[in-house]
Amino acid sequence: MPRGGKKGHKGRGKQFSNPEEIDRQMRAQKELEESAGAEKGSSSDSEEESSSDEESESKRRSGVEGLIEIENPNRVSQKSKKVVELEESGPRELSRREREEIEKQKSKERYMKLHLEGKTEQARADLARLAIIKKQREEAAKKRDELRKEKEAEEAKAKR
Repeated sequence: MPRGGKKGHKGRGKQFSNPEEIDRQMRAQKELEESAGAEKGSSSDSEEESSSDEESESKRRSGVEGLIEIENPNRVSQKSKKVVELEESGPRELSRREREEIEKQKSKERYMKLHLEGKTEQARADLARLAIIKKQREEAAKKRDELRKEKEAEEAKAKR
């Protein structure tokens, strides 16, 4: 059971705002927006620059960060590196996963090259299977040819 007794039970205690209240709130919001727009238009350039700086700073700090100033000694701030610094680091060592991935790709390429040349066991097995199938198809074609010739010979005898 929630704290505070029996509040929020189904069908009880629902409050609806009347349309007049909603209209009043919408008018107040429109007036606020209009007055904010008028203030922005009347301000000078220098004020706009300073306000844009403040706005960008407040956008960077979202949530609680904008409200509380904290100096955490353990927090590591990310500093942007210059292009010169990045290039000076030079070629870095690859991680174990990267090395394994490259090695895997190279071995796959070697295998495919050998496979296309017919030097692997799988390629030999494939070629042998293809030869058997080819032989079977040739035999079936010869058989069909012989049967067709026999039928033609029988039909020729039957016509005489």
